[in-house]
Parts: sequence; C-alpha cells; structure tokens
Amino acid sequence: MVEGVLPKSDLPVAQPSPASLADFAGPARAVLPPDVWDYVDGGSGAETTLAANRRALDRVAVLPRVLRGVHTPRTGARLLGASYAMPVAVAPMAYQRLVHPDGELALAAAARAADVPYVASTLSSVPIEQIAETGATVWFQLYWLRDRGLVADLLERAHAAGCTALTVTVDVPILGPRRRDVRNAFAIPPQVVAANLPAGRDDLAHTAAPGVSAIAAHTGEVFAPALTWADLEWLRGRTALPLVVKGVLDPRDAELAVAAGADAVVVSNHGGRQLDGAPATATVLPEVVAAVADRCEVLLDSGVRDGVDVLRALALGARGVLVGRPMLWALAAGGEAGARTALALLAGEFRDALALAGCADPEAARELRVIREG
Repeated sequence: MVEGVLPKSDLPVAQPSPASLADFAGPARAVLPPDVWDYVDGGSGAETTLAANRRALDRVAVLPRVLRGVHTPRTGARLLGASYAMPVAVAPMAYQRLVHPDGELALAAAARAADVPYVASTLSSVPIEQIAETGATVWFQLYWLRDRGLVADLLERAHAAGCTALTVTVDVPILGPRRRDVRNAFAIPPQVVAANLPAGRDDLAHTAAPGVSAIAAHTGEVFAPALTWADLEWLRGRTALPLVVKGVLDPRDAELAVAAGADAVVVSNHGGRQLDGAPATATVLPEVVAAVADRCEVLLDSGVRDGVDVLRALALGARGVLVGRPMLWALAAGGEAGARTALALLAGEFRDALALAGCADPEAARELRVIREG
C-alpha cells in the first residue's frame, strides 16, 4: 500500500447533495429520536388519508403546451395581495425545536431568503415576536382555544408583531388519533415549550403516560372543541388582516367561509393527521375552486413534495400551496442551511415544471388541462 493512501474501503464516503426535498427524509430520520420521527412522519388512524394525499397527486397528469416560446418562466406570484418569489408558503407546524435547536427561527429565516411567506403556529416553540424579528413575511396560524381572552391576546400579539395575515385552523375539534404517538407514549421534552402560551398552559404536553399521547391530552385541555361560523365572524370583526381558513374539504364549507369574510381557504386534511378516511386534498380541490368562483383565493396543502406538485395544484385551480413535512426534514437534517437548500430546490423544480409545461408564469399554469390517471 502506498504510504498515506487509505485502502478504498476505508476512504470516507462523500454524502451526495440532496437533489429533491425527498432526499432530506433519510438524513432527518437518522438524526431524530424514533418517537420524534414518528410524530413528524405519522398520520392519524391507519394513515389511509396520509397515503392518499400522495396517490392523488401522483394521479394528476398535466397536459403540457408546446411551441409557446417559453425559455425562462417567471415563478413569481401574488398571494393575499402581496408578491412572492413563487406561489408557495411554509405551512404552520408546531414545536419545531423538536427537530432542531434553532427551530422556527431557522425555518423563518430560510423562508425570508426564499421570499415566501412563513406561517407561524400557535404552538410554535419560539414566541411569535421573535419569529417576526427574522424579517420573514409571517402569517400567524391560530388554533381556537377554550380561553377566548387568550385568543384575543394572541390576535393582538400577531398584529403588534407585524404579521401580514391570519390563518385560522378549523379542522381540529379534537386531535386525530395518532397511533404512533400512543404506542410511543409520546410527550414533548421539557426544553421544548409552546412559547406563545402562558407558562404552565402546556404542562400536559410534557406529561408522559403509557398508552397516551401527551399532545392529544394537551390539545384536549386547551383547544375549544366546538368552533362555529359565528366564532369565525367574531374573528373577522376583530382584524383587518387577510383571513385564511385552513382545513376546508367540503365545497359547502368553502362557500360558508366566503360568507363569513374569508379572503382565502386552504384545502387541507392536516397532512392526513385528523380524520382518517377524509379525501385527498388534490381530489376535492377542483370542487372547492368551483364553489368559491374567484370570491376568495384557494390554496392547497397536504402531500406537496416537489415543484411538479405545485404545478399540479395550479392546474387544478389553486393559487398556491403550503409545504409542510419536507421543510421539517430539511430543518432536522441541516438547520437553516438545509431549509434554504430545500426551498431553492423547490423553486428550481417549479421553474423547470413551468418551462416543460409551456407556461410563462404561474397564471399560465392555471390554464393547463389535467387528466386523472390510474
């Protein structure tokens, strides 16, 4: 053996750079504790809706246009009256310090660098004020709490922090039965807190017990289980911010949201984490778009994994998408740098998808035809 040269089997193996958002899943799983991975990755019940989200998107075949003279498409789009680099927002996700010490601060900073909105969760592990200080465009996601005074306080804080939209999640009367969390007796570690709630309001989330999801116990204690359209109208009357209603699947509810003053609805099944057996979002999206008839914007979330999925959503009538789990994978695998890389990959994929479909911009993508395969 030549001195100073390692045998080939002993040479360090270079890790390939991620080529897609899916490439972050393996590294994330490798660094996260198994119960945290299950919390991030899992769905409710038998996880049929979780799986259906991907199947439905994969079945959407987009008919590309040709001879359109498109070389370098413009990816920029307007969401809720503001311009962004692409029709994408980072979805609200709780307790991001579970997957990386920098948590929400890193993911918000990555969204700022990518020029897309960051949706901050009520159950974020960093206060909304600190998230806003990253300079990101922040939409605040509101879970309706039993304590209406606390709801009003959160709303005032979102206004004071400079949030540019309010997203109210309406599909969590109770937490969906997440069997992985029950089997793991999953509880939030003490160093990760629901930073927007008063001290002690998340104690149950930290209390592990056999056969119990501590997160389910906590949400059962603090979330209001019987939200109504009157509550949404009350909220509309207390804010001039654009109001987004997240968790709509039935077109009739989309119409009611418009009547209550919503500026946008998000067609979402909570990433397959609430009612197992609910339809895939890509399946019902066109019906919701038709029901609102341009009276409000329609966004899609649950299952979005790459730029082609963004194109599919636009071709089905959406104005944009929210991307969730893949951003947690990227955050876990590489912190802010990982999240920046993931959003840059998504932007490149979307630009390529537009070009290959013969679309000069996202608006042209909304004129594409689709067929359902399989």
